[in-house]
Amino acid sequence: MISYTFTEERLRSFTKSVFLKMGCNDTDADLATDVLLRSDLRGIDSHGVARLSGYIRLWEKKRINATPNIRIVHETPTTATVDGDAGLGLVVAPFAMKIAMEKAAVYGTGWVAVKNSNHFGIAGYHALMAVEKDMIGISMTNASPLVAPTYANERLLGTNPMCYAFPAGKYPPVVVDMATAAAANGKLEIAQRANLPVPEGWVQDKNGNISTDPNELKAGGSLLPLGSDKDHGSHKGYGLSATVDILTAVLSGANYGPWVPPFVAFLEPSSDPVGEGLGHFFGAMRVDGFRPAEDFKHHLDNWIERFKSAKTVDPSKKVIIPGEPEYAFEKERHISGIPLVEPVVNDLNDLADKLGLERL
Repeated sequence: MISYTFTEERLRSFTKSVFLKMGCNDTDADLATDVLLRSDLRGIDSHGVARLSGYIRLWEKKRINATPNIRIVHETPTTATVDGDAGLGLVVAPFAMKIAMEKAAVYGTGWVAVKNSNHFGIAGYHALMAVEKDMIGISMTNASPLVAPTYANERLLGTNPMCYAFPAGKYPPVVVDMATAAAANGKLEIAQRANLPVPEGWVQDKNGNISTDPNELKAGGSLLPLGSDKDHGSHKGYGLSATVDILTAVLSGANYGPWVPPFVAFLEPSSDPVGEGLGHFFGAMRVDGFRPAEDFKHHLDNWIERFKSAKTVDPSKKVIIPGEPEYAFEKERHISGIPLVEPVVNDLNDLADKLGLERL
């Protein structure tokens, strides 16, 4: 597939102009842009600027509030619940993570649940905020119901990603950032644009049969939990996804399970919601609440080195540390630019025409 490469500066300027057109103030537009661009820089193309038109469509449907009053609605010294006022999750989530970090700075740990929010980009962005302060960051969100629990052919859960980020010393942070489904929906979107099949075990059709058609969700099919089926551990992926749903939504007062509002604007939210918007959950833990930070980082460096030196089945391949590929992408794309496939470029240019902005 044809792709085009853009400088980070060009995409930042374009993306910010879209959020400003949406009605965001300058600070929020900068922040939302940074979250999306960090995804593209880290090689997670499914959650970057390719999502811009989706946010605009939700805003046009009045399901995103460009000028939210984000506030704490319940609080203890180490915990809080935040109401995102239907704002961009790209703005609500960093607000909540900062609260978790502020609490951790005083008390050692901070935990924040969020209701009434929207899609927050990549979980890694928010967890990495804590790493910069020598804290362990935890970030998770529930999402549109696209995943069938083990044995079911009914969509009850989202891809429900979770991220844990740990500060290292001389090495990049260890970042475990993953969907709890067999694959993120964004990977299906990439396959659709490329007109390619997806691997077996990612999706099933509406009757519960395994499929490789990336368009299966549009025909009533569903994504599968991490593990794909019971014999390969799908009950574990289902359990992880359930954990995310409970922490992000049942705990916060957001919608959970099949009541989570869909990201796509052409599907209407449930007519009988059990909560408000999407839910997130964040945690920050000061490393020096457990041992001196330098000791921890020294030993995490040692952990990394030992795992990197592991014997492998194929001598040409090395064990990959969680977060290592994304760090390599980020380092390279800061220099060489960000590639976008032709369908994404066309979509963004259509968006520019619609909003009266300069095309890419």
